[in-house]
Amino acid sequence: MGDRQDKIPFCSDRNFYIILNAINEGIHIVDQKGITLVFNKKASEIDGLDPEEVIGRSIFDVYPSLTLENSTLMQTLNLGEPMINIKQTYINSRGEKITTVNTSMPLVFDNNEVGALEISRDITQIEELVSNISQLRNSLISRHDEKKTNRSYGNNTSYTFKDIIGHSPVFKEVLNDAMKAAGSDSPVLIYGETGTGKELFAQSIHNASRRYKKPFIAQNCAALPKDLLEGLLFGTEKGGFTGAKNRPGIFEQAHEGTILLDEINSMDLDLQAKLLRVLQENRVRRVGGQKEIDIDVRVLATTNMHPDQAIKEKKLRADLFYRLSVVFLEIPPLRIRKEDISLLTDYFIDMYNKKFSKAVERLDDQLIRYFNTYNWPGNVREMQHAIESAFNMLQNDKVISFRSMPKYIKDRFKRNNEGNSIIEYNYSQDELPSLNRVLEEIEEKLIKEALKKSEGNITAAAEKLDISRQSLQYKIKKY
Repeated sequence: MGDRQDKIPFCSDRNFYIILNAINEGIHIVDQKGITLVFNKKASEIDGLDPEEVIGRSIFDVYPSLTLENSTLMQTLNLGEPMINIKQTYINSRGEKITTVNTSMPLVFDNNEVGALEISRDITQIEELVSNISQLRNSLISRHDEKKTNRSYGNNTSYTFKDIIGHSPVFKEVLNDAMKAAGSDSPVLIYGETGTGKELFAQSIHNASRRYKKPFIAQNCAALPKDLLEGLLFGTEKGGFTGAKNRPGIFEQAHEGTILLDEINSMDLDLQAKLLRVLQENRVRRVGGQKEIDIDVRVLATTNMHPDQAIKEKKLRADLFYRLSVVFLEIPPLRIRKEDISLLTDYFIDMYNKKFSKAVERLDDQLIRYFNTYNWPGNVREMQHAIESAFNMLQNDKVISFRSMPKYIKDRFKRNNEGNSIIEYNYSQDELPSLNRVLEEIEEKLIKEALKKSEGNITAAAEKLDISRQSLQYKIKKY
């Protein structure tokens, strides 16, 4: 296959590019494999991406939510026919949601190879405005009922993929999978330790889906006993039990939207069986009722216990697991994505500077070392709260130091560093070893020891190291 100039003879014409970049519509040209050849200035503005991030790359790498079925460019390539004024919503590689109206048409280059041209108009802000008006209208309609029941389940969210912070390979892999999952209606099961951001992922999936204008209702399954939770989920019918009233459940309220069942492993097993039936039949029967009600709801669920362990301990039905885990996301804990610590601390410092009207610049060097060696049992949430606590202690300081940390973290730091001699270094007073190199060598040594004791069994080694199997496999490849 020839170079870009062979494919598009006019690309050597400087005037062509001047005209192309002066047009107030996005121009995107790909070859027959979906590799970008031309990406003009307006397309760059619409998608929030530099041309260097797009040209020469597959559109599926740059736009994780696109598939052969939902990409207007790829449909044009496959069908060989124009597509006129088609609305397309997608997520770019930065996690930003964009809505455009596209006109796409097939091309034949001078060497008889085929490609496709797409002309795009950005309607993201119009979409958001329509969505906001719709949500306001729904809020006004439902306000009376919310006051009446003194319980608000809400249909708004706070997070999108733009709010998810992390660039470590193991984290980006999960993030890309979540972006792809947003394009379907399949159930999603999200596993992660406390504080890893499971609900943040769930809200982002909803907001990037076709259901984003509809309700998002989250319910913690550990918050209520079985009988109350059953009525809350499926609704109640007057006469079903003493004091029962005609009341729709969450599944009815979330019709055409999304339900998040948080800590699904805390739900009673009998109630899990009823939930499985609802998911299989897309119908719900209120407690005490006789009529079955059709529902159209996407279900997301989270668990802070690995599903294999939850099934083994009879906290999660195996059949429900298989039904929910059509898409399975495992969010890595902070201790195995240490590359993201600096990025996260900068993010939270910026957040709390705005909230507290301060001008904190950074962590001091000692605290950075502590942050990189601490195992963060509470994950990102613990780090966020630690930084927020430090902001409460600061006066006019520009730098956060160890003394500003919460006492429980200070105590943990001290305990973790007492007698810690996994690897010892002999170095002069003038030369210190690289912190990253020391940490990597400690990690590598521990992994080798765990594999040796487990006789090469990766699952058993992961349990000894208290990390996920997926994370251990990544680290084995790394070292």
